[in-house]
Amino acid sequence: MKIAIIGYGLEGQAAYNYWDDGHGITICDQNAELELPAGVSAQLGDDYLANLGEFDIIVRSPHVHPAQLVAAAGEAILSKVTSNTNEFLRVCPTKNIIGVTGTKGKGTTSTLIAELLRAGGKTVHLGGNIGVPALDLLRAGIKPTDFVVLELSSFQLIDLRSSPQMAVCLMVAPEHLDWHDDFEEYVAAKQQLFIHQSESDIAVYYAADETSTSVADASVGQLLPYYEAPGAQVLNDAVVIDDQVICQTDELQLLGRHNWQNVCAALTVTWQYTQDLAATRAVLTSFAGLPYRLEFVRDLDGVRYYNDSFGTTPETAIVAMQAFAEPKVIILGGSDKGASYGDLAQVVIASHVRCAVLIGEQAWRIQASLEAAGFTDFILGGETMKDIVEHAQKSAQPGDVVLLSTACASFDLFINYKDRGAQFTSTVQELV
Repeated sequence: MKIAIIGYGLEGQAAYNYWDDGHGITICDQNAELELPAGVSAQLGDDYLANLGEFDIIVRSPHVHPAQLVAAAGEAILSKVTSNTNEFLRVCPTKNIIGVTGTKGKGTTSTLIAELLRAGGKTVHLGGNIGVPALDLLRAGIKPTDFVVLELSSFQLIDLRSSPQMAVCLMVAPEHLDWHDDFEEYVAAKQQLFIHQSESDIAVYYAADETSTSVADASVGQLLPYYEAPGAQVLNDAVVIDDQVICQTDELQLLGRHNWQNVCAALTVTWQYTQDLAATRAVLTSFAGLPYRLEFVRDLDGVRYYNDSFGTTPETAIVAMQAFAEPKVIILGGSDKGASYGDLAQVVIASHVRCAVLIGEQAWRIQASLEAAGFTDFILGGETMKDIVEHAQKSAQPGDVVLLSTACASFDLFINYKDRGAQFTSTVQELV
């Protein structure tokens, strides 16, 4: 059997390790300088999608849009295409699979689901778009009684052929419009997580979000909202489910009201499997989140520095600003994801922002939106993280928050959001 692996990032490498058992594998990648396993066949460079019709199976990596394969080899080629996620759902030994999608909050919610299930005595495997590719999870020896939590992006879902027992949709806002044809295609990709469910499966969705509701409506399974009964919700400043108070919102370690949504989503899911009140409360009041998600870095001269590099859309920058009542110096800008900054500018005005430090190729567009809204307290941050942080430090006063929450991707000045976040943290730690 001849197999083509399209793209050799983390998922491509996981696919190679999974299928490397006597099959004829060819790795196809646009990077002509890619380092590959010894002896493996390859198609690299501009013609990496040539001759796809010669292969029996084509494994698509998430960053490769199916339309690219169609453009290279015709519509019929899609019958040969699979992905890590499709193969994992086909062969996984357990049916206790929870898939989580949405625009933001997927990683936090997926991790919180895993922690709550573990506290309830379950064996849990966490992966997908967060850390461990799905096929690599199989190496851990998943048992039929185990649970699997998969964080899944629209890139992974666009050609999904089956759905998990529990599918979860968080808030949905326009994103990745530089990859998807339009917002409608983005939403349709999310719906694939639900559309193949059976009547015995469960679809969890954010009741306050019309798009999340429409995504879950693609399921024929049981629809289970959160942020309203019968799912978890916030009532009188308390997290509540089944009329039981789990904890007060001010006991949560996750910052920001937007994280109340993530807490309620995770609790709604795990309450279907474990209702250990003490264990649930212990997790919710101690879980502080993931790196680069409103992560506290340090307090220097009365100014607190927070790292929200994972936030790469205007919506995430908005909720990050709203998480703090204090005056703020916010770092905005980066590479384009096809977003509009009009709403962001209005929230900058309403959120006691002392100064906006504008960076990257989108600085001019954000500046234009700020000026149109009547906000002029902005400066250009420079080309290096050292320059950016020093500008922010000079603009801040005791009692302020300096917030890296850029509303943009990072690919102009940095390798990715992790690189941007790591540079921010290390630079802030070096401040004197």
